[in-house]
This record gives sequence, structure tokens and C-alpha cells, in this order.
Amino acid sequence: MKKKYFFAICVLILMAFAAGCGGGKSGQDKTIILSDAGWDSIKFHNSVVSFIADKGYGLKTTVVTGSTPITHTALLRGDIDVNLETWSDNILTYRDDLKSGAIVELGTNFDDNRQGLYVPRYVIEGDAKRGIKAVAPDLKTVADLKRYSHIFVDEENPSKGRIYGAIPGWAIDEVLFKKFNYYKLNENFNYFRPGSEATMNASFVTAYEKGMPIVGYNWEPTWISGKLDLVLLEDAPYTVEGFKEGKTAARSVPVVIAANKKLLQKAPEFVEFLKKYRTSSALTAEALAYIADNKASYDDAAIHFLKKHDELLDKWLPAEKAKAVRAGITK
Repeated sequence: MKKKYFFAICVLILMAFAAGCGGGKSGQDKTIILSDAGWDSIKFHNSVVSFIADKGYGLKTTVVTGSTPITHTALLRGDIDVNLETWSDNILTYRDDLKSGAIVELGTNFDDNRQGLYVPRYVIEGDAKRGIKAVAPDLKTVADLKRYSHIFVDEENPSKGRIYGAIPGWAIDEVLFKKFNYYKLNENFNYFRPGSEATMNASFVTAYEKGMPIVGYNWEPTWISGKLDLVLLEDAPYTVEGFKEGKTAARSVPVVIAANKKLLQKAPEFVEFLKKYRTSSALTAEALAYIADNKASYDDAAIHFLKKHDELLDKWLPAEKAKAVRAGITK
């Protein structure tokens, strides 16, 4: 008898789980699982898409957070449905993963970005208004850095300079560290990995406000790139293999919307929206600056963004879906 009761309870649990996951339904009512690899812009885009999913399609969303390798692996396995900001060049296996058929590329979110090692413009040109003299007027390239370790002093080890790298776990960090060694910057610099994007940004802002030299990784779009006058150091012209080895500049990366192939059946109407979802570095930086200036949440910024750029809804959505989203905004 106890075995029968135990079996019945197991069946009920499984049925409840299936119901909670949308089992036996059309698929449009299932929760869409979004990727969050940790930076501000992906969090913002997740909020925009989540709002549209809710108001336009009646879909719930949830977010899985982790490093780029972890979230990409989860996307391949189907534990994540979609990554709205896949920096395709930074994931060295991306092209092979597409060929395998495990993931599909739905479209391009934006492709007018840059990334690499930046310094404040006043380091090279000075800033007369702030009384700052140029301390590295001949600094133009990553290779030039080797002559300026005494400018970018590592306060924890003053005998060397400091280069701020990328966040541990980010795919670009591996490339940057190879670049650090390729140019033999390891001879007179330390490669410092900030623990978070917030720490990295704080380092740039603190140095900038004090008019101090700093060199480190950053990318566009960010609120930092929108607020601070930074110069991207030049590098050798981009090649696919050269970039992987840290020997060349990064290209303007197609930041694409990548999905697990199962999403095509799970939420086909929603997929059609994602195929049309396109922004730009300028639009994204504008939204991130709004967050920084107003101490706004990502969700609040998403609503502000959709109000300000209402025309995008007509580009992304069928008329009835756009109407439903607009109604949700005004509530």
C-alpha cells in the first residue's frame, strides 16, 4: 500500500512540474530563459525584451546569471533559451557551435561597437581647462605602452605599471592576457583583473576625476564610453587568428541574438520579434547613461527607453503587439 501511495505522489509531483513548465500547452506560455553574463548593457536589453515578452506576448521571463563560458554552455545545452548580447568574436567556439546546429543566430542587436585598451584623452593631449599636462604625448598603440609603465604606476607594486584587464571569466580576458604577453608588457606591467564591471568602471571614474593616468580594458557601448573622453589605443589590423592570439585589434563585433534551437518551437511568435530586435551602440549607451545619471533600475530604464523611442516598437512588432506593449507602458 505504501508503495502505491509513494507512486501516486511521484506522479502528482511530475504532473505539477510539467504544468509549471508549460507541459502539454502550446509553448507560448512557457517561461523564456534569458542569459546574463554580467555587464550593464545585457541587463538593460534583458529588461526591454522581458517587458515586451510580458505585455506583448503574455510570456514570463527569467534570467540565468554566470560568466560568458558558463552561460554559453548553458545556451548550448538548452538550459538558457536566448542570449540577447552574444559578442560573437569573443566566444572562440561560436562559429563551430552554429555549425553544430545546437544554437541559431536570430539577428544582430548592434554591430557598431569597439573594444580594447583605453586611456583618458588627457593622458595623450592634456587638458588645459583642468590644468592637466600631457604625460604620454607619443602614446598611440598598445605596443607603445611598454615605454610608459612609469606613467601608469601600480600603487600596490610601484616598480611596475598596471594594466586593467577584463573580468575573470569573460572570454575577452583570455585574449587580452595573450596580448599582454605577446607585446611583452609583462616585463614592466602587472595585469590586474577587476572583480566586477562596477569595480572596473569605478577605477576609470576615480582616475578620471582626479586627472590621473589609467590604462585598461573597456568597450562600447557603456555609460563610461558615453561619459568619459577615452581614446582606444591602436593595434595591428584585425585578423581572425591574430585576434584569438592577442596579436591584433578587435573588429567591430557583430553582437548577435543567439538562441537554442528549441526556442524556435517553444515560442515561434516571440522568435519572430527577436529576429527584428535591433538597436545600436549609441542607443544602448544612451540608456546606460540614463541609468547612471538617475540611479534608475534596468526595468525603469527599459520603460523610459521604450517611451522615448516609441518608433522602434513598430519596427520590431506586429501592430497588435505594439499596441499591447504601449498600453502596458502607460499603465
